Amino acid sequence: EVLGLIGESGAGKSTVGLAALGHARRGCAFVGGRVLLDGVDILSLTAAEVRALRGRRVAYIPQSAAASFNPAHTLLRQVTEGPVRHGLLNPAEAQRRAVELFAALDLPDPENFGHRYPHQVSGGQLQRAVTAMAMACRPDVLVLDEPTTALDVTTQIEVLAAIRHAIREQGTAGLYISHDLAVVAQVAGRILVLKDGREVEHGATEAVLRTPREDYTRRLVAVRSGGTRGAEAHTGEPILAVEAIDARYGAGGLVVKGASLEVRRGETVAVVGESGSGKSSLARVITGLLAPEKGEVRLDGAPLPLRREARSREQLRRIQLVFQSPDIALNPHQRILDIVGRPVGLYFGRPARQVRARVEELLRFVELPADFVSRRATELSGGQKQRIAIARALAAEPDLMICDEVTSALDPLVAEEVLRLLARLQAETGIAYLFISHDLDTVRRIADRVAVMRRGEIVAQGPLATVFAPPRHPYTEQLLDAVPEMRQGWLDEVLARRAERIG
Repeated sequence: EVLGLIGESGAGKSTVGLAALGHARRGCAFVGGRVLLDGVDILSLTAAEVRALRGRRVAYIPQSAAASFNPAHTLLRQVTEGPVRHGLLNPAEAQRRAVELFAALDLPDPENFGHRYPHQVSGGQLQRAVTAMAMACRPDVLVLDEPTTALDVTTQIEVLAAIRHAIREQGTAGLYISHDLAVVAQVAGRILVLKDGREVEHGATEAVLRTPREDYTRRLVAVRSGGTRGAEAHTGEPILAVEAIDARYGAGGLVVKGASLEVRRGETVAVVGESGSGKSSLARVITGLLAPEKGEVRLDGAPLPLRREARSREQLRRIQLVFQSPDIALNPHQRILDIVGRPVGLYFGRPARQVRARVEELLRFVELPADFVSRRATELSGGQKQRIAIARALAAEPDLMICDEVTSALDPLVAEEVLRLLARLQAETGIAYLFISHDLDTVRRIADRVAVMRRGEIVAQGPLATVFAPPRHPYTEQLLDAVPEMRQGWLDEVLARRAERIG
């Protein structure tokens, strides 16, 4: 059986999931209750006994794969460590098991994929690799903490199908933690809704989706069924122009091929595509983090140096990037005052007192308490950390903000608040957004124009209504077909349609 655990950021979902492994976050302690595995309270076991359970009988799939792998070791070494350490498989058998899992999770070149290091694969591929690591020991219980949050819609289908198949085939119990009701509906037979650490609703999936009893659950359902933004036509010279960009990493193949797009002041242009399509690589070219082989990037009509090191401080200030994973974008040892305050001091030279006042103002703007200035990122929930990352970008008062999956880690209510916040900021200041996302529902609510990327190329581009309306590019059709619907059975229908096309 799979139980879906739903709730907003900070509701306690991950805390409950970690408790199933007998683990409490730093600064927290178990003060009541029990955690029973086959009738045994794992909170009463010794540390050695708990270690023997973790990975072997209870495995955890984290929300942020990038923060969960050791960057110094290959993926294969890390995926095979569990079954070897627990004495379940010898090294050769563990490697064969890893390759089987890589293939089942639709990772490229399964025989050789594991020889790569974490930084050499895309975010979506890394999330599937951490899923393989959790499944390597064939555990009795899988705790899945937002396992598809970082995945594009087409990859999400494959991972959901693989997880569901593994659970059914191995008789595994699953605790599926998510903020996406539509995703949970495809794998969970029951749903438990948390708010402020307490259960507010619990029942069969169909009943919770169709006839939710609590107002909080009804709001979660309503926001998942959001509408479409009334897109605007923006005129004038573009604030950003990207022309015929070719880029690669090292001696590898091109990751961006002939890409061209424009973003005008006050406009939101979304870049969509599956994992590894080149969306984030294009963002790195624009910010100077990846120098292209060919092409040009212009800001307000003036060519930008292609390398970040050659850009002036003012050019750096005007383009800010909000990363996909706040866990690896925020320094865990620094206070929020230092993280958000650094751009204020760097770009505007304000004294310490004014920096603190500005940071408190920015925290209130992203709807966080001003007293968060003294906290560290490790003390915050995933959604709170992402809002800190947005506040840091806003601190530079940029003309263009590149938002790389900024709402992917947020529950729908918080994500909706962030989208409204970004819209209000745009209306007040005329800031432009390049919005990178795999969530097409979010794109519909925020974008004026959209560019669809596949294998490094922009295959479709134009106003939102034109690109998403029939007749569509075949790849755009594939993306839209993969957007989860909030009803049980949707995943089976999509898999059946795919099987028919292949047949």
